[in-house]
Amino acid sequence: MSSFTIKAHLIDIHQRKTYPAQLEVADGKIAKITPITADEVTTPYYIAPGLVDAHIHIESSMLVPSEFAKIAVTHGTVATVSDPHEIANVLGMEGVRYMIDNGNTVPLKFNFGAPSCVPATSFETAGAELGPDDIRTLMAMDEVKYLAEMMNWPGVLFKDPMVMEKIAIAHEAGKPVDGHAPGLKGEQAAQYAAAGISTDHECVAADEALDKLKVGMKIQIREGSAAKNFEALIELAKEHAHQMMFCSDDKHPHELKEGHINQLIQRGLAKGVDLYDLLNMASANIVNHYKLNVGLLQEGDPADFILIDSPEQFNIQRTYIDGELVAENGQSHITADTAPIINHFDTSHKAVTDFEVDAASEHLKVVVAEDGSLLTGSETVECLIKDGKAVSNTEKDILKYTVVNRYKNATPAIAFIKNFGLKKGAIATSVAHDSHNILAVGVDDEQLCKAVNTVIDNKGGIAVVDGDQVYSIPLPVAGLMTNQPAERIAEEYNELLAKAAVLGSTLHDPFMSLSFMALLVIPALKLSDKGLFDGEKFEFTPLFV
Repeated sequence: MSSFTIKAHLIDIHQRKTYPAQLEVADGKIAKITPITADEVTTPYYIAPGLVDAHIHIESSMLVPSEFAKIAVTHGTVATVSDPHEIANVLGMEGVRYMIDNGNTVPLKFNFGAPSCVPATSFETAGAELGPDDIRTLMAMDEVKYLAEMMNWPGVLFKDPMVMEKIAIAHEAGKPVDGHAPGLKGEQAAQYAAAGISTDHECVAADEALDKLKVGMKIQIREGSAAKNFEALIELAKEHAHQMMFCSDDKHPHELKEGHINQLIQRGLAKGVDLYDLLNMASANIVNHYKLNVGLLQEGDPADFILIDSPEQFNIQRTYIDGELVAENGQSHITADTAPIINHFDTSHKAVTDFEVDAASEHLKVVVAEDGSLLTGSETVECLIKDGKAVSNTEKDILKYTVVNRYKNATPAIAFIKNFGLKKGAIATSVAHDSHNILAVGVDDEQLCKAVNTVIDNKGGIAVVDGDQVYSIPLPVAGLMTNQPAERIAEEYNELLAKAAVLGSTLHDPFMSLSFMALLVIPALKLSDKGLFDGEKFEFTPLFV
Protein backbone atom coordinates (compact mmCIF):
# COMPACT_ATOMS: atom_id res chain seq x y z
CA MET A 1 0.00 0.00 0.00
CA SER A 2 1.25 3.46 -0.88
CA SER A 3 1.84 6.35 1.49
CA PHE A 4 1.01 9.93 0.56
CA THR A 5 0.03 13.32 1.92
CA ILE A 6 -2.79 15.68 0.93
CA LYS A 7 -2.94 19.32 1.97
CA ALA A 8 -6.48 20.56 1.57
CA HIS A 9 -9.50 21.85 3.47
CA LEU A 10 -10.90 19.04 5.63
CA ILE A 11 -14.62 18.76 6.40
CA ASP A 12 -14.58 17.42 9.96
CA ILE A 13 -18.01 15.93 10.75
CA HIS A 14 -16.99 15.14 14.34
CA GLN A 15 -16.00 18.68 15.31
CA ARG A 16 -18.48 20.12 12.79
CA LYS A 17 -15.98 22.50 11.28
CA THR A 18 -13.95 22.82 8.10
CA TYR A 19 -10.29 23.79 8.30
CA PRO A 20 -7.00 23.53 6.35
CA ALA A 21 -5.27 20.25 7.20
CA GLN A 22 -2.50 17.92 6.17
CA LEU A 23 -3.81 14.39 5.78
CA GLU A 24 -1.15 11.69 5.98
CA VAL A 25 -2.01 8.23 4.64
CA ALA A 26 0.15 5.17 5.32
CA ASP A 27 -0.58 1.47 4.86
CA GLY A 28 -4.20 2.16 3.96
CA LYS A 29 -4.88 4.12 7.18
CA ILE A 30 -5.19 7.74 8.21
CA ALA A 31 -1.82 8.08 9.93
CA LYS A 32 -2.12 11.68 11.00
CA ILE A 33 -4.28 14.79 10.60
CA THR A 34 -2.49 18.08 11.24
CA PRO A 35 -4.08 21.55 11.06
CA ILE A 36 -2.17 23.87 8.75
CA THR A 37 -2.56 27.43 7.52
CA ALA A 38 -4.57 28.32 4.44
CA ASP A 39 -1.34 29.34 2.71
CA GLU A 40 -0.03 25.77 3.03
CA VAL A 41 -3.00 24.23 1.15
CA THR A 42 -1.80 22.81 -2.19
CA THR A 43 -5.03 21.51 -3.70
CA PRO A 44 -8.30 23.34 -4.39
CA TYR A 45 -10.33 20.34 -3.22
CA TYR A 46 -12.08 19.61 0.07
CA ILE A 47 -11.66 16.30 1.92
CA ALA A 48 -14.84 14.61 3.15
CA PRO A 49 -15.75 11.14 4.45
CA GLY A 50 -16.59 8.54 1.82
CA LEU A 51 -20.28 7.93 1.24
CA VAL A 52 -22.24 4.84 2.30
CA ASP A 53 -25.60 3.53 1.04
CA ALA A 54 -27.50 2.44 4.16
CA HIS A 55 -29.77 -0.06 2.38
CA ILE A 56 -29.51 -1.42 -1.14
CA HIS A 57 -30.19 -4.58 -3.06
CA ILE A 58 -27.21 -4.74 -5.42
CA GLU A 59 -29.12 -7.22 -7.59
CA SER A 60 -31.57 -4.50 -8.61
CA SER A 61 -28.79 -2.68 -10.42
CA MET A 62 -28.72 -5.77 -12.68
CA LEU A 63 -24.96 -5.77 -12.05
CA VAL A 64 -22.90 -8.22 -10.05
CA PRO A 65 -21.20 -6.48 -7.10
CA SER A 66 -17.84 -6.10 -8.84
CA GLU A 67 -19.46 -4.27 -11.76
CA PHE A 68 -21.68 -2.19 -9.45
CA ALA A 69 -18.53 -1.06 -7.66
CA LYS A 70 -16.98 0.28 -10.85
CA ILE A 71 -19.78 2.84 -11.23
CA ALA A 72 -20.54 3.57 -7.56
CA VAL A 73 -17.01 4.70 -6.68
CA THR A 74 -17.14 7.43 -9.33
CA HIS A 75 -19.90 9.02 -7.22
CA GLY A 76 -17.94 8.89 -3.96
CA THR A 77 -19.48 5.67 -2.63
CA VAL A 78 -16.98 3.68 -0.57
CA ALA A 79 -19.33 1.17 1.06
CA THR A 80 -22.83 -0.25 1.02
CA VAL A 81 -25.11 -2.00 3.48
CA SER A 82 -26.45 -4.62 1.10
CA ASP A 83 -29.33 -7.02 1.52
CA PRO A 84 -28.84 -10.07 -0.78
CA HIS A 85 -32.53 -10.86 -0.34
CA GLU A 86 -33.17 -11.04 -4.09
CA ILE A 87 -30.58 -13.67 -5.01
CA ALA A 88 -31.33 -15.54 -1.77
CA ASN A 89 -34.94 -15.99 -2.89
CA VAL A 90 -33.61 -17.59 -6.06
CA LEU A 91 -30.59 -19.58 -4.82
CA GLY A 92 -30.58 -19.50 -1.02
CA MET A 93 -27.24 -19.74 0.77
CA GLU A 94 -25.42 -20.31 -2.52
CA GLY A 95 -26.65 -16.94 -3.71
CA VAL A 96 -25.60 -15.10 -0.54
CA ARG A 97 -22.12 -16.59 -0.72
CA TYR A 98 -21.90 -15.65 -4.39
CA MET A 99 -22.53 -11.98 -3.55
CA ILE A 100 -19.99 -12.00 -0.71
CA ASP A 101 -17.31 -13.71 -2.80
CA ASN A 102 -17.79 -11.49 -5.82
CA GLY A 103 -17.89 -8.35 -3.69
CA ASN A 104 -14.57 -9.32 -2.13
CA THR A 105 -12.84 -9.12 -5.54
CA VAL A 106 -13.00 -5.29 -5.60
CA PRO A 107 -12.07 -2.49 -3.16
CA LEU A 108 -15.59 -1.15 -2.50
CA LYS A 109 -16.71 -2.33 0.94
CA PHE A 110 -19.88 -4.40 0.57
CA ASN A 111 -21.44 -5.18 3.94
CA PHE A 112 -24.03 -7.89 3.51
CA GLY A 113 -26.95 -8.86 5.70
CA ALA A 114 -28.59 -12.19 6.40
CA PRO A 115 -31.89 -12.19 4.47
CA SER A 116 -34.65 -12.56 7.03
CA CYS A 117 -37.57 -13.44 4.76
CA VAL A 118 -36.77 -16.19 2.27
CA PRO A 119 -39.32 -16.84 0.98
CA ALA A 120 -40.85 -13.45 1.67
CA THR A 121 -44.31 -14.96 2.08
CA SER A 122 -46.01 -18.33 1.75
CA PHE A 123 -48.27 -16.88 -0.95
CA GLU A 124 -45.77 -17.16 -3.80
CA THR A 125 -43.25 -19.65 -5.17
CA ALA A 126 -39.60 -18.88 -4.45
CA GLY A 127 -36.49 -20.82 -5.36
CA ALA A 128 -35.12 -21.33 -1.86
CA GLU A 129 -35.75 -21.10 1.86
CA LEU A 130 -33.56 -19.77 4.68
CA GLY A 131 -34.54 -21.00 8.14
CA PRO A 132 -33.23 -20.10 11.60
CA ASP A 133 -30.26 -22.47 11.27
CA ASP A 134 -29.20 -20.71 8.07
CA ILE A 135 -29.53 -17.32 9.78
CA ARG A 136 -27.36 -18.58 12.65
CA THR A 137 -24.71 -19.71 10.15
CA LEU A 138 -24.73 -16.36 8.39
CA MET A 139 -24.66 -14.37 11.63
CA ALA A 140 -21.44 -16.16 12.61
CA MET A 141 -19.72 -14.79 9.50
CA ASP A 142 -17.67 -11.58 9.82
CA GLU A 143 -18.89 -10.45 6.38
CA VAL A 144 -22.51 -10.48 7.58
CA LYS A 145 -23.21 -7.34 9.59
CA TYR A 146 -26.94 -7.46 10.34
CA LEU A 147 -30.26 -9.24 9.94
CA ALA A 148 -31.68 -7.78 6.75
CA GLU A 149 -35.09 -6.15 6.50
CA MET A 150 -37.77 -7.98 8.46
CA MET A 151 -40.50 -7.75 5.85
CA ASN A 152 -42.91 -9.97 7.70
CA TRP A 153 -44.21 -7.17 9.91
CA PRO A 154 -47.45 -9.05 10.70
CA GLY A 155 -45.24 -11.86 11.97
CA VAL A 156 -43.48 -9.40 14.25
CA LEU A 157 -46.69 -7.90 15.60
CA PHE A 158 -48.23 -11.31 16.23
CA LYS A 159 -44.95 -12.77 17.50
CA ASP A 160 -44.63 -15.56 14.96
CA PRO A 161 -42.19 -18.07 16.52
CA MET A 162 -39.87 -18.33 13.49
CA VAL A 163 -39.77 -14.57 13.00
CA MET A 164 -38.95 -13.98 16.66
CA GLU A 165 -36.29 -16.70 16.59
CA LYS A 166 -34.49 -15.04 13.69
CA ILE A 167 -34.55 -11.69 15.48
CA ALA A 168 -33.23 -13.33 18.65
CA ILE A 169 -30.37 -14.95 16.74
CA ALA A 170 -29.27 -11.54 15.44
CA HIS A 171 -29.41 -10.01 18.91
CA GLU A 172 -27.39 -12.91 20.33
CA ALA A 173 -24.75 -12.19 17.71
CA GLY A 174 -24.74 -8.51 18.69
CA LYS A 175 -25.90 -7.42 15.25
CA PRO A 176 -28.75 -5.01 14.43
CA VAL A 177 -32.03 -5.92 12.77
CA ASP A 178 -33.28 -3.90 9.82
CA GLY A 179 -36.96 -3.13 9.43
CA HIS A 180 -39.51 -2.96 6.64
CA ALA A 181 -42.75 -1.58 7.99
CA PRO A 182 -44.75 0.28 5.34
CA GLY A 183 -47.54 2.35 6.84
CA LEU A 184 -47.03 1.29 10.47
CA LYS A 185 -47.78 4.15 12.86
CA GLY A 186 -48.67 4.73 16.48
CA GLU A 187 -48.96 1.65 18.65
CA GLN A 188 -48.12 -0.72 15.78
CA ALA A 189 -44.87 1.15 15.09
CA ALA A 190 -44.06 1.01 18.81
CA GLN A 191 -44.70 -2.75 18.93
CA TYR A 192 -42.54 -3.29 15.86
CA ALA A 193 -39.64 -1.32 17.33
CA ALA A 194 -40.03 -3.02 20.72
CA ALA A 195 -39.27 -6.34 19.04
CA GLY A 196 -35.73 -5.06 18.59
CA ILE A 197 -35.98 -3.72 15.05
CA SER A 198 -33.81 -0.66 14.63
CA THR A 199 -34.39 0.89 11.18
CA ASP A 200 -37.03 1.49 8.55
CA HIS A 201 -36.68 2.59 4.92
CA GLU A 202 -40.35 2.34 3.92
CA CYS A 203 -41.68 5.67 5.22
CA VAL A 204 -43.51 7.65 2.55
CA ALA A 205 -44.74 10.53 4.73
CA ALA A 206 -43.33 12.67 7.53
CA ASP A 207 -45.96 11.71 10.10
CA GLU A 208 -45.20 8.03 9.63
CA ALA A 209 -41.47 8.68 10.01
CA LEU A 210 -42.03 10.78 13.14
CA ASP A 211 -43.97 7.98 14.82
CA LYS A 212 -41.04 5.64 14.21
CA LEU A 213 -38.45 8.21 15.27
CA LYS A 214 -40.34 8.70 18.55
CA VAL A 215 -39.94 5.01 19.42
CA GLY A 216 -36.21 5.07 18.71
CA MET A 217 -36.02 3.75 15.16
CA LYS A 218 -33.51 5.09 12.66
CA ILE A 219 -35.18 6.36 9.49
CA GLN A 220 -33.48 5.71 6.17
CA ILE A 221 -34.50 8.26 3.56
CA ARG A 222 -34.93 6.23 0.39
CA GLU A 223 -34.46 7.59 -3.10
CA GLY A 224 -34.12 4.84 -5.67
CA SER A 225 -35.26 4.08 -9.17
CA ALA A 226 -38.75 3.00 -8.07
CA ALA A 227 -39.52 4.44 -4.63
CA LYS A 228 -38.67 8.11 -4.14
CA ASN A 229 -39.25 9.45 -0.62
CA PHE A 230 -36.61 12.20 -0.37
CA GLU A 231 -38.99 15.11 -0.86
CA ALA A 232 -41.44 13.80 1.71
CA LEU A 233 -38.83 13.23 4.43
CA ILE A 234 -35.81 15.50 4.00
CA GLU A 235 -37.23 18.35 6.12
CA LEU A 236 -37.13 16.02 9.12
CA ALA A 237 -33.33 16.02 8.84
CA LYS A 238 -33.26 19.59 10.17
CA GLU A 239 -34.23 18.26 13.61
CA HIS A 240 -33.62 14.52 13.50
CA ALA A 241 -30.45 14.07 11.45
CA HIS A 242 -28.81 12.07 14.24
CA GLN A 243 -31.46 9.37 13.70
CA MET A 244 -31.47 9.39 9.92
CA MET A 245 -29.54 7.85 7.03
CA PHE A 246 -29.58 7.91 3.24
CA CYS A 247 -30.27 4.86 1.10
CA SER A 248 -31.34 3.94 -2.42
CA ASP A 249 -32.87 0.47 -1.87
CA ASP A 250 -33.03 -0.19 -5.62
CA LYS A 251 -30.95 1.53 -8.28
CA HIS A 252 -31.20 0.62 -11.94
CA PRO A 253 -27.98 0.79 -14.00
CA HIS A 254 -28.74 3.86 -16.10
CA GLU A 255 -29.58 5.91 -13.01
CA LEU A 256 -26.60 4.58 -11.05
CA LYS A 257 -24.45 5.87 -13.89
CA GLU A 258 -25.85 9.37 -13.25
CA GLY A 259 -25.31 9.42 -9.49
CA HIS A 260 -25.75 7.77 -6.12
CA ILE A 261 -25.79 9.07 -2.52
CA ASN A 262 -23.86 12.15 -3.68
CA GLN A 263 -27.03 13.38 -5.39
CA LEU A 264 -28.95 13.27 -2.10
CA ILE A 265 -26.34 15.44 -0.41
CA GLN A 266 -26.55 17.95 -3.26
CA ARG A 267 -30.34 18.01 -3.04
CA GLY A 268 -30.20 18.32 0.75
CA LEU A 269 -27.90 21.32 0.47
CA ALA A 270 -30.38 22.93 -1.93
CA LYS A 271 -33.08 22.42 0.73
CA GLY A 272 -31.00 24.22 3.34
CA VAL A 273 -30.01 21.16 5.35
CA ASP A 274 -26.70 21.49 7.20
CA LEU A 275 -23.72 19.94 5.38
CA TYR A 276 -22.39 18.21 8.52
CA ASP A 277 -25.79 16.65 9.15
CA LEU A 278 -26.01 15.45 5.55
CA LEU A 279 -22.55 13.90 5.70
CA ASN A 280 -23.35 12.17 8.98
CA MET A 281 -26.50 10.75 7.37
CA ALA A 282 -24.37 9.50 4.48
CA SER A 283 -21.50 8.10 6.55
CA ALA A 284 -21.05 8.18 10.34
CA ASN A 285 -24.64 7.33 11.32
CA ILE A 286 -24.47 4.26 9.09
CA VAL A 287 -20.94 3.20 9.99
CA ASN A 288 -21.62 3.44 13.72
CA HIS A 289 -25.02 1.72 13.59
CA TYR A 290 -23.80 -1.30 11.64
CA LYS A 291 -20.26 -1.29 13.10
CA LEU A 292 -18.66 -1.13 9.67
CA ASN A 293 -14.94 -1.16 8.98
CA VAL A 294 -15.23 2.12 7.10
CA GLY A 295 -13.16 5.19 7.86
CA LEU A 296 -14.62 8.50 9.03
CA LEU A 297 -11.57 10.74 8.64
CA GLN A 298 -10.09 10.13 12.07
CA GLU A 299 -6.53 9.11 12.89
CA GLY A 300 -6.21 5.34 12.78
CA ASP A 301 -9.27 4.93 10.54
CA PRO A 302 -9.14 3.18 7.18
CA ALA A 303 -8.34 5.82 4.56
CA ASP A 304 -11.83 5.91 3.01
CA PHE A 305 -12.55 9.44 1.84
CA ILE A 306 -13.45 11.65 -1.09
CA LEU A 307 -12.24 14.90 -2.57
CA ILE A 308 -14.95 17.34 -3.66
CA ASP A 309 -14.78 20.65 -5.50
CA SER A 310 -16.59 22.67 -2.81
CA PRO A 311 -18.99 22.24 0.11
CA GLU A 312 -21.63 24.17 -1.84
CA GLN A 313 -21.51 22.19 -5.11
CA PHE A 314 -20.35 18.81 -3.73
CA ASN A 315 -19.06 17.44 -7.03
CA ILE A 316 -16.94 14.32 -6.56
CA GLN A 317 -13.38 14.65 -7.85
CA ARG A 318 -11.64 11.60 -6.36
CA THR A 319 -12.56 8.57 -4.26
CA TYR A 320 -10.15 6.67 -2.02
CA ILE A 321 -10.76 3.30 -0.33
CA ASP A 322 -8.13 2.00 2.12
CA GLY A 323 -5.82 4.67 0.72
CA GLU A 324 -6.23 3.45 -2.85
CA LEU A 325 -7.38 5.92 -5.51
CA VAL A 326 -10.35 4.06 -7.01
CA ALA A 327 -11.94 6.86 -9.05
CA GLU A 328 -10.92 10.22 -10.45
CA ASN A 329 -12.87 12.82 -12.44
CA GLY A 330 -15.73 10.41 -13.12
CA GLN A 331 -13.48 7.58 -14.26
CA SER A 332 -13.26 4.34 -12.30
CA HIS A 333 -9.89 2.74 -11.62
CA ILE A 334 -11.46 -0.56 -10.60
CA THR A 335 -11.00 -3.53 -12.90
CA ALA A 336 -13.05 -6.69 -12.53
CA ASP A 337 -12.79 -10.19 -13.96
CA THR A 338 -15.87 -11.67 -15.61
CA ALA A 339 -17.98 -13.13 -12.83
CA PRO A 340 -19.16 -16.76 -12.97
CA ILE A 341 -22.79 -17.60 -13.75
CA ILE A 342 -25.22 -19.30 -11.38
CA ASN A 343 -28.89 -19.66 -12.21
CA HIS A 344 -32.19 -21.32 -11.30
CA PHE A 345 -34.55 -21.23 -14.26
CA ASP A 346 -36.57 -24.41 -14.82
CA THR A 347 -39.73 -23.59 -16.72
CA SER A 348 -40.45 -24.21 -20.39
CA HIS A 349 -42.12 -22.18 -23.16
CA LYS A 350 -45.70 -21.05 -22.66
CA ALA A 351 -48.53 -21.13 -25.21
CA VAL A 352 -50.73 -18.19 -26.12
CA THR A 353 -53.75 -20.03 -24.71
CA ASP A 354 -52.04 -20.10 -21.29
CA PHE A 355 -52.80 -16.40 -20.97
CA GLU A 356 -56.50 -16.54 -21.84
CA VAL A 357 -58.97 -15.73 -19.05
CA ASP A 358 -62.61 -16.76 -19.05
CA ALA A 359 -64.76 -13.78 -18.09
CA ALA A 360 -66.54 -14.90 -14.93
CA SER A 361 -68.21 -11.54 -14.47
CA GLU A 362 -68.65 -8.17 -16.15
CA HIS A 363 -66.53 -6.50 -13.47
CA LEU A 364 -63.00 -7.19 -12.26
CA LYS A 365 -60.46 -5.88 -9.80
CA VAL A 366 -57.59 -3.90 -11.29
CA VAL A 367 -54.17 -3.18 -9.81
CA VAL A 368 -53.43 0.55 -10.04
CA ALA A 369 -49.71 1.24 -10.43
CA GLU A 370 -48.32 4.55 -9.14
CA ASP A 371 -45.21 5.98 -10.78
CA GLY A 372 -42.35 6.31 -8.29
CA SER A 373 -44.05 4.22 -5.62
CA LEU A 374 -44.07 0.60 -4.49
CA LEU A 375 -47.62 1.08 -3.22
CA THR A 376 -50.47 0.21 -5.55
CA GLY A 377 -54.14 1.02 -5.55
CA SER A 378 -57.17 -1.14 -6.33
CA GLU A 379 -60.17 -0.38 -8.50
CA THR A 380 -63.20 -2.33 -9.68
CA VAL A 381 -63.86 -1.68 -13.38
CA GLU A 382 -66.02 -2.91 -16.19
CA CYS A 383 -64.42 -5.85 -17.95
CA LEU A 384 -63.77 -5.78 -21.71
CA ILE A 385 -64.96 -9.17 -22.99
CA LYS A 386 -64.33 -10.72 -26.41
CA ASP A 387 -65.56 -14.22 -27.26
CA GLY A 388 -66.15 -14.88 -23.58
CA LYS A 389 -62.59 -13.92 -22.63
CA ALA A 390 -61.44 -10.97 -20.52
CA VAL A 391 -58.95 -8.93 -22.56
CA SER A 392 -56.87 -5.75 -22.31
CA ASN A 393 -58.61 -2.44 -22.84
CA THR A 394 -55.98 -0.07 -24.23
CA GLU A 395 -58.47 2.81 -24.54
CA LYS A 396 -58.90 2.80 -20.75
CA ASP A 397 -55.29 1.76 -20.07
CA ILE A 398 -56.34 -1.52 -18.45
CA LEU A 399 -53.84 -4.14 -19.52
CA LYS A 400 -53.48 -7.83 -18.85
CA TYR A 401 -50.50 -8.82 -16.75
CA THR A 402 -49.10 -12.11 -15.65
CA VAL A 403 -46.77 -13.77 -13.19
CA VAL A 404 -45.21 -16.99 -14.50
CA ASN A 405 -43.50 -19.47 -12.18
CA ARG A 406 -39.83 -19.67 -13.22
CA TYR A 407 -38.92 -22.62 -10.98
CA LYS A 408 -41.25 -25.23 -12.47
CA ASN A 409 -43.93 -25.58 -15.11
CA ALA A 410 -47.21 -24.15 -13.83
CA THR A 411 -50.24 -22.30 -15.12
CA PRO A 412 -49.55 -18.54 -15.35
CA ALA A 413 -51.40 -16.27 -12.93
CA ILE A 414 -53.35 -13.50 -14.67
CA ALA A 415 -54.65 -10.11 -13.53
CA PHE A 416 -55.17 -6.63 -14.97
CA ILE A 417 -53.26 -3.43 -14.31
CA LYS A 418 -53.73 0.29 -14.89
CA ASN A 419 -51.26 3.12 -15.63
CA PHE A 420 -48.64 1.30 -17.70
CA GLY A 421 -49.94 3.08 -20.79
CA LEU A 422 -48.96 0.55 -23.47
CA LYS A 423 -50.81 1.02 -26.74
CA LYS A 424 -49.08 -1.91 -28.42
CA GLY A 425 -46.68 -4.74 -27.60
CA ALA A 426 -45.58 -6.08 -24.23
CA ILE A 427 -42.75 -5.90 -21.71
CA ALA A 428 -41.44 -8.58 -19.37
CA THR A 429 -38.84 -9.07 -16.64
CA SER A 430 -37.49 -11.77 -14.34
CA VAL A 431 -36.49 -9.09 -11.82
CA ALA A 432 -39.75 -9.44 -9.92
CA HIS A 433 -39.65 -8.86 -6.19
CA ASP A 434 -39.57 -10.89 -4.06
CA SER A 435 -39.48 -14.35 -5.60
CA HIS A 436 -38.34 -13.28 -9.08
CA ASN A 437 -40.78 -15.20 -11.16
CA ILE A 438 -41.48 -13.77 -14.63
CA LEU A 439 -43.66 -10.66 -14.78
CA ALA A 440 -45.13 -9.30 -18.00
CA VAL A 441 -47.75 -6.79 -19.14
CA GLY A 442 -49.11 -6.49 -22.65
CA VAL A 443 -51.92 -5.44 -24.96
CA ASP A 444 -52.84 -8.97 -26.08
CA ASP A 445 -52.10 -12.60 -25.34
CA GLU A 446 -49.78 -13.10 -28.33
CA GLN A 447 -47.48 -10.21 -27.36
CA LEU A 448 -47.62 -11.20 -23.70
CA CYS A 449 -46.65 -14.78 -24.54
CA LYS A 450 -43.79 -13.71 -26.79
CA ALA A 451 -42.33 -11.45 -24.07
CA VAL A 452 -42.52 -14.22 -21.45
CA ASN A 453 -40.90 -16.77 -23.76
CA THR A 454 -38.07 -14.36 -24.58
CA VAL A 455 -37.21 -14.16 -20.88
CA ILE A 456 -37.42 -17.96 -20.61
CA ASP A 457 -35.10 -18.39 -23.60
CA ASN A 458 -32.56 -16.08 -21.99
CA LYS A 459 -32.81 -17.84 -18.61
CA GLY A 460 -33.73 -14.47 -17.17
CA GLY A 461 -33.67 -10.84 -18.25
CA ILE A 462 -35.89 -8.06 -19.49
CA ALA A 463 -37.67 -7.91 -22.83
CA VAL A 464 -39.66 -5.59 -25.06
CA VAL A 465 -41.92 -6.97 -27.80
CA ASP A 466 -43.24 -4.68 -30.53
CA GLY A 467 -45.13 -6.81 -33.01
CA ASP A 468 -42.55 -9.08 -34.62
CA GLN A 469 -39.65 -7.12 -33.13
CA VAL A 470 -38.11 -8.47 -29.93
CA TYR A 471 -35.49 -6.65 -27.87
CA SER A 472 -33.95 -8.01 -24.69
CA ILE A 473 -31.15 -7.88 -22.13
CA PRO A 474 -30.20 -11.33 -20.81
CA LEU A 475 -29.55 -11.53 -17.06
CA PRO A 476 -27.92 -14.96 -16.73
CA VAL A 477 -26.74 -14.57 -13.11
CA ALA A 478 -29.75 -15.87 -11.16
CA GLY A 479 -32.02 -14.24 -13.74
CA LEU A 480 -31.25 -10.98 -11.92
CA MET A 481 -27.85 -9.73 -13.02
CA THR A 482 -25.47 -9.63 -15.93
CA ASN A 483 -21.77 -10.39 -15.61
CA GLN A 484 -21.04 -8.07 -18.53
CA PRO A 485 -19.39 -4.63 -18.12
CA ALA A 486 -21.43 -2.05 -16.25
CA GLU A 487 -21.09 0.56 -18.97
CA ARG A 488 -22.67 -1.74 -21.55
CA ILE A 489 -25.70 -2.67 -19.47
CA ALA A 490 -26.44 0.98 -18.63
CA GLU A 491 -26.45 1.84 -22.33
CA GLU A 492 -28.56 -1.18 -23.29
CA TYR A 493 -31.03 -0.45 -20.51
CA ASN A 494 -31.54 3.09 -21.75
CA GLU A 495 -32.24 1.67 -25.21
CA LEU A 496 -34.93 -0.65 -23.82
CA LEU A 497 -36.51 2.25 -21.93
CA ALA A 498 -36.75 4.09 -25.24
CA LYS A 499 -38.37 1.02 -26.86
CA ALA A 500 -40.92 0.84 -24.03
CA ALA A 501 -41.72 4.52 -24.52
CA VAL A 502 -42.45 3.80 -28.19
CA LEU A 503 -45.02 1.24 -27.02
CA GLY A 504 -46.75 4.07 -25.15
CA SER A 505 -45.47 3.69 -21.60
CA THR A 506 -45.45 6.97 -19.70
CA LEU A 507 -43.85 5.57 -16.54
CA HIS A 508 -40.45 6.90 -15.53
CA ASP A 509 -39.05 3.36 -15.49
CA PRO A 510 -41.67 0.79 -16.53
CA PHE A 511 -39.34 -2.18 -15.91
CA MET A 512 -38.62 -1.11 -12.35
CA SER A 513 -42.31 -0.43 -11.73
CA LEU A 514 -43.22 -3.80 -13.22
CA SER A 515 -40.68 -5.57 -11.02
CA PHE A 516 -42.63 -4.51 -7.91
CA MET A 517 -46.05 -5.58 -9.14
CA ALA A 518 -45.54 -8.96 -7.49
CA LEU A 519 -44.26 -7.52 -4.19
CA LEU A 520 -46.93 -8.88 -1.89
CA VAL A 521 -45.62 -7.29 1.32
CA ILE A 522 -46.41 -3.80 -0.01
CA PRO A 523 -50.13 -2.90 -0.19
CA ALA A 524 -52.63 -2.74 -1.65
CA LEU A 525 -53.20 -5.15 -4.56
CA LYS A 526 -50.51 -7.31 -6.20
CA LEU A 527 -50.21 -10.54 -8.20
CA SER A 528 -48.16 -13.61 -7.31
CA ASP A 529 -47.66 -16.76 -9.35
CA LYS A 530 -50.48 -18.23 -7.23
CA GLY A 531 -53.07 -15.49 -7.80
CA LEU A 532 -54.29 -11.98 -7.05
CA PHE A 533 -53.31 -10.87 -3.54
CA ASP A 534 -54.73 -8.29 -1.14
CA GLY A 535 -51.69 -6.83 0.63
CA GLU A 536 -53.79 -5.13 3.30
CA LYS A 537 -55.73 -8.21 4.39
CA PHE A 538 -52.74 -10.44 3.53
CA GLU A 539 -54.85 -12.97 1.66
CA PHE A 540 -55.76 -13.98 -1.87
CA THR A 541 -58.70 -12.22 -3.47
CA PRO A 542 -60.80 -13.12 -6.54
CA LEU A 543 -60.09 -11.35 -9.85
CA PHE A 544 -63.74 -11.01 -10.80
CA VAL A 545 -66.36 -9.23 -8.70
